[in-house]
Amino acid sequence: MTDLLQLVFSGMATGSIYALAALGFTLLWQASGTVNFAQGEFVMLPAFAMLVFAKLGLPLLAAFAVTCVLAVVVLGWGFKRGIADPLLKFGLMPIVVATIGLAIAIRNGMRAGYSAEAHPFPSLFADRLFQFAGVTVSLADVGTLVLALALVLGTQAFLARTITGRAMQAVAQNTESATVLGIDVPRMVFYTFAINAVLACAAALLVTPTYLAKFDMGESLGTKAFFAAIIGGFNNSRGALLGGLIVGVCENLAAAYISPAYKDAVALVIFMAVILFKPQGLLGKKVERKV
Repeated sequence: MTDLLQLVFSGMATGSIYALAALGFTLLWQASGTVNFAQGEFVMLPAFAMLVFAKLGLPLLAAFAVTCVLAVVVLGWGFKRGIADPLLKFGLMPIVVATIGLAIAIRNGMRAGYSAEAHPFPSLFADRLFQFAGVTVSLADVGTLVLALALVLGTQAFLARTITGRAMQAVAQNTESATVLGIDVPRMVFYTFAINAVLACAAALLVTPTYLAKFDMGESLGTKAFFAAIIGGFNNSRGALLGGLIVGVCENLAAAYISPAYKDAVALVIFMAVILFKPQGLLGKKVERKV
């Protein structure tokens, strides 16, 4: 029983990082109808940026802050203006193809331009262990889980309880009605891209100490985050949290009780089961949307 609880807690810590990346999928889809298959690479790039700033002498948190600013400009505004805006008028498929191509280009560009090797990444948390009810947990797992959940829940609270957040939700539901109400639709959509960029930086800060900074780290992370978003419900931001936690916990259990070889297949199996029996996701609803 103790081992089971330990696996569940560790899986929740990993799953909360998947939830951060999955939340980016749901936000972009709700606000602009964009599906970004380079989401994993949007986590990988800030990881390397923070690593470079740290090597230049900046403290980790300062490197994170500078990286967030750059990410909002490059991964937020640049991605929106350079790829999403020109292609969105042609439908979803060009966006899908373009972001898949962007992911491949970023991975290969990082491998050729920086390094193909894995690089250690400093952790926010000290290397300490705690005993709680017979369960041994690390400070890194506790801190990762708390910070990731705080970011996900904080984003949800921002969307639900602030004027800007409600305006963003109005744009997500119907852009024409939002325009009639006087909402600046392009600005609200940009805010969504900017929030996605900051969440990607936060995911990089939390996951890279474990994954290590390497050019292909985003491939697996992005795929699992996408599955998590679908499992929870692509049109529900709370679904991203649920889907991420489910994937993280089930991965750990499968690795421990079946075989580590099946760990990466768990997200796909759950994804297929959900698609077959509840295509809209566990928390998703069938809705008609107009963008």
